[in-house]
Amino acid sequence: MEIFYDILKQLIRVPSVVGAEHSFFMFIKRELEELGVEVEYYDGVLVGKGKDPSSGYISAHADRHGLICTGHNEFQYAAFIAKNKADLTGDSNSEQLLKNFTSRFVDEKVQAYQPWSGTYLGLGVIKEAFLCERRNNIIFKVEGFDFLLPGTPIAFMDKLEIKEEFISAQLDNVLLVAIMIYMYHLGYQGTSFFTASEEAGKSWRFLLEWFKRFDLSTNELLVLDTSPYSSLEEILNLDVILRNRDANATFKSPLKQKIKNIAIQEHMKYHYKDAYLKNKMASSGLQGSLGTTELGRIISATKGKIQGATLQIPTIGYHTVNETASKKSVDSVIKILTELYIH
Repeated sequence: MEIFYDILKQLIRVPSVVGAEHSFFMFIKRELEELGVEVEYYDGVLVGKGKDPSSGYISAHADRHGLICTGHNEFQYAAFIAKNKADLTGDSNSEQLLKNFTSRFVDEKVQAYQPWSGTYLGLGVIKEAFLCERRNNIIFKVEGFDFLLPGTPIAFMDKLEIKEEFISAQLDNVLLVAIMIYMYHLGYQGTSFFTASEEAGKSWRFLLEWFKRFDLSTNELLVLDTSPYSSLEEILNLDVILRNRDANATFKSPLKQKIKNIAIQEHMKYHYKDAYLKNKMASSGLQGSLGTTELGRIISATKGKIQGATLQIPTIGYHTVNETASKKSVDSVIKILTELYIH
């Protein structure tokens, strides 16, 4: 696993704010090409192709949360700017979580970078973060960035921390990007998709466009991501997270049963996130969302012509630089992918 953690450490240091992922894509491109993987780059999606491209279709989003400069000494949460406020209905799990997040950002170090080249522009510190009801976004006060121009992305300063059985960083979703690159080290020869702007709800369009471009479809698209939980106790009792569905569609893919069989065979602890959320809503009496995924949106948009499954790593500290996962979960996902794709 040393190679895997080396890949992850490097990836975490490369900023990839939602809407400004280009320099991160270039880093992934180099890593894949070094391994002899053919790489194609389209609007919003970087595609890696092994020697047997149709033997697997695995996707992970490449963007992470950050800020964007929107005026002189004015900084807003990048995901809400990138989605053009169009999807801000207030009912998504991530939006509800945001309302509780503002205090977590204070005193965080951030770095500004050129969106195209990735060139480092300087270091700042978040001094205040508050939810502006008028603009329905988080507004940040950042010390040290009065020279920045509107449109400049600002990433959280981040590095991987490994403590005993846990890893911490802004893991969503660089952790799964690292796993996908590592799979090529292990001999994966299928196709990989690295998508942009997932945190702004756009990535599914870029991925779907790729399938349409080549008139392709599959019932075994596997989407990898992290999945948020509120306590360490919960994630200690879970190795991997599966889903029957999300808010948009039901997942009907042979992959679902294959993954479940491997989890049972390897004595992995798992549950279905949609069932967990339904139970939580029933016991609290509060109506909430089953969550939205890249996959659910694609299934819904193609009326089931493209189908698949999700495989997620449970984490706590969602959307912060201290997002934490267990090493056992990482090992479990790699084991499942190895069983599925490397014979």
